Amino acid sequence: MSIVRKHVGKRLTEIVIHNGTVYLAGQLADDFVGDVREQTRQTLANVDRKLTEAGTDKSKILSVTVYLKDINADFAGMNEAWDAWLDHEAIPARATVQAALYSPDVLVEMSITAAL
Repeated sequence: MSIVRKHVGKRLTEIVIHNGTVYLAGQLADDFVGDVREQTRQTLANVDRKLTEAGTDKSKILSVTVYLKDINADFAGMNEAWDAWLDHEAIPARATVQAALYSPDVLVEMSITAAL
């Protein structure tokens, strides 16, 4: 079976498609000046764009891992943006963890697996 890779970089590939499944590398906001709600909205907009490029959409998301810089401070705000974006007919499996992210300004990152 073939593996399709899009936006291949030195250390990672943004989109990998294999056997009817789409894997997105960790998605971030476009800028990190906003609060967690704004960063989550931007992150989810990037998820939408990457899924469209891969030939699928958010209704086919299978699982999401959400990484928050400070789960106690940001869980509710992230969920507010998530709930506004979510297709409530197709709720994916999800895990949310606190993590030391690569920059102090990054509040949220998401890793996505979806069906084609």
